Amino acid sequence: MKVAEVTEFGDSDTLEITDEEKPEPGTGEVRIEVRAAGINFADIMQRRGHYQGGPEPPYVPGMEVAGVVDAVGDGVGRSVGDEVMGFVEEGGYAEYANANAAGLFDIPSGMSFSEGAGFAVQFLTAHNCLFEWGDLTEDEQVLIHAAAGGVGTAAVQLASNAGAEVFGTASTDEKLSLAEELGCDHPIQYTETDFVEAVNDATDGDGVDLVLDGIGGETTTESLKALSHFGRMVSFGAASGEPGQPNTADLLFNNHTVIGYHLGQAMYRDPGRVMAAVPNLTEQLETGALEVIVGHEFDLSEAAEAHQFIEDRKSSGKVVLVP
Repeated sequence: MKVAEVTEFGDSDTLEITDEEKPEPGTGEVRIEVRAAGINFADIMQRRGHYQGGPEPPYVPGMEVAGVVDAVGDGVGRSVGDEVMGFVEEGGYAEYANANAAGLFDIPSGMSFSEGAGFAVQFLTAHNCLFEWGDLTEDEQVLIHAAAGGVGTAAVQLASNAGAEVFGTASTDEKLSLAEELGCDHPIQYTETDFVEAVNDATDGDGVDLVLDGIGGETTTESLKALSHFGRMVSFGAASGEPGQPNTADLLFNNHTVIGYHLGQAMYRDPGRVMAAVPNLTEQLETGALEVIVGHEFDLSEAAEAHQFIEDRKSSGKVVLVP
């Protein structure tokens, strides 16, 4: 089978197409014929060697896929031919991948494989950060960074559907238009506008109740200035390549709360807390209240180009690989 392999830490050109044997599913696992594999920024951070606890090269990246069950291991309540989407520990950038059956979902009627490959990581992360970790309520205001990205498009929809007032940042008018269509009340082009000033102007200086920060670095520091007294920030990534460094004196003076979220570790340590979002997400998907926004599809052979496309900030919505 064809796979896209990270041969060494570095730039996108370290992703190379190679041949491997099909994996055999173990106990509790199924093998999936991959029809689409989702790309997450965590994959890029791992490839750069900047991801805490990430794999060592050579390895096949990819943590979420959608496809058809091709073989089953012992103790699995799945059948060959099932159409599924969900998590793989790694190895999703391939024609076939093994997955723990407990981390898979049936693909809802009418959903494409590419859409399925954009569901698990994005929507669980967004829902968890907003509600299970962030405690957002309908009368509150939330600031979502990278509002036109994979997690961002999910978070904007979920927050808007819950009745919250949504602020969102993005780098271009086109991305902001997408966020606005999905329910963003206050789109902010951060390359031209100071987002802290924009938020404080719109809230009479009070700030928002919740910030979702997957950027880190200076964005984390500045976001605290847009946060209300007693406000919360959920930090779930460092796409800037730098960790955020909140000033603890400011935290205590403003009674701010900064909450860390890591999907993989949360799934490992408290899967029930993570998966509590699934009934709500499934219901909204089935009723059409939520939409998986697939912005771009690349062939598996173009994995390096797809990574570079994201790194060049050209993407909006979910980027997927199609074997």
